[in-house]
Amino acid sequence: MIDFKRPDGSTCRGYLAEAGKDKPGIVVIQEWWGLNDQIKGVADRFASAGYNALAPDLYKGRVTQKPDEANHMMSGLDFVGASDQDIAGAVKHLAGMSRKVGVMGFCMGGALTIAAAARVSGIACGVPFYGVPPGQLADPAKIRIPIQGHFANTDDWCTPQVVNDFEKAMTAGGNKPEIYRYNAAHAFANEKSPAYDAPSAKQAWERTMTFLGKHL
Repeated sequence: MIDFKRPDGSTCRGYLAEAGKDKPGIVVIQEWWGLNDQIKGVADRFASAGYNALAPDLYKGRVTQKPDEANHMMSGLDFVGASDQDIAGAVKHLAGMSRKVGVMGFCMGGALTIAAAARVSGIACGVPFYGVPPGQLADPAKIRIPIQGHFANTDDWCTPQVVNDFEKAMTAGGNKPEIYRYNAAHAFANEKSPAYDAPSAKQAWERTMTFLGKHL
């Protein structure tokens, strides 16, 4: 765990997994459960693949396994602050040790990946997993960087309709995202979730690696 500076001068904590100086960097954004061991494991996996990975702690130390509590913590999150301060700070911190920086995340972190892509400078590409933010937080038409999205066809939170609308809005803005849809449920890439779908998770990871390899 490290402390890094936010643009407003205050600090945010985060989990850093290093691959080495001048390697590409990736900000890993948590699900609504918090910065738990599963998300730290994703950062470690990126480091093993040659990326400096930083997962900001958006809930300031709070973690839960209860959906009601997770929903409460997500509802109470300042999404603008998370995007424009915590994630922006993480991007800047990684930029100091990496050649280029991308952002990716799952569920709430997927929505914040898209928000950061629209709101934060210095990001080379974004990979959201099953999360799209409300339009008032981030206008998809304003995104100017490459996006590769991974979504679930039986997702009742980030529904196929929400995904279609996001894709249309981004395309209308002149930037066609690379969107993949899987015959799986929300959280299919989380190996600790009952919804985990190993073949879909494997395919999504391979596609992510190819995409990041091209843009970072």
